[in-house]
Amino acid sequence: MTRILLFGAGGQLGRETVALAAERGIELTALGHAELDISDPVAVARALEAARPDALINAAAYTAVDKAESEPDLAARINAFAPGLIAERCARYRTPLVHVSTDYVFDGTKRGAYVEADPVAPLGVYGRTKAAGEAALRAAYDRHVIVRTSWVYGVHGNNFLKTMLRLAGERDQLRVVADQHGCPTATRDLAEAVLAAALAAASGDARWGTYHFAGRGVTTWHDFASAIVAAAEPHTGRKPQVTPITTADYPTPASRPKNSELASDLFERAFGVRAAPWEQRTREVVDTLLAKVPQPEAPAHSAPATPAPQSEEAS
Repeated sequence: MTRILLFGAGGQLGRETVALAAERGIELTALGHAELDISDPVAVARALEAARPDALINAAAYTAVDKAESEPDLAARINAFAPGLIAERCARYRTPLVHVSTDYVFDGTKRGAYVEADPVAPLGVYGRTKAAGEAALRAAYDRHVIVRTSWVYGVHGNNFLKTMLRLAGERDQLRVVADQHGCPTATRDLAEAVLAAALAAASGDARWGTYHFAGRGVTTWHDFASAIVAAAEPHTGRKPQVTPITTADYPTPASRPKNSELASDLFERAFGVRAAPWEQRTREVVDTLLAKVPQPEAPAHSAPATPAPQSEEAS
């Protein structure tokens, strides 16, 4: 049986991947931050020695986009240094490596979907450290698959969808950025993708290199929020107004790409996995979350909210 080692088990993608692997009967060893410091060369070597995996998935990352502006050294240690270190250790064992990256390596000025060959031009610390991590990994080891993704959400962890559900239960109006475009990516689909890449890599069938994988369809944060609110209404009886605003109306420490659309055709041809339409997955995730959680009573009065877009990264 193929053995897979996963770094980043505590993140939203990691938890989804653990669940999917168990569902599929895939032998997977999952390590989170408490069990492993991915920037520690000795710890990474020991993890590989103990698991002896046929492939490794690195879904661990520093994903606090705004906080990275004030913690550049920590972000660099996790996002830039650690991927190169992991790749070096994987090279010693000839263990194929699947690494999760981000649309934030681009500046968002392109018209249309970004493809893998487009030059990177990150806007902030988070994007720069992720781009540096990709470069370090490529330099250290050739048997790798880098999977860039965007706007990740699911039932686990912290993400935009869950923030919208919480605010929709508290507020009568949500003010959400409408001039940033992207492809919301459900962790269920992303877990399918990284497991498919890992299994292909373990069997020697992988086409090494960099790929994009994101949810099918393009939207804005505002329209994504509107779809979340609409999906929640049958459960909650609430439908707060979702008001469009501009990026300039809600300044953040880190600049966001205006265009985060990723073309996933290359990944589909190489690994046979295609994401579901984002609208479908949004309804499914909302239904799953609200079926489990008792709904609070709506407050009598509420103020407008302007939630910042959550990090799109996997953890």
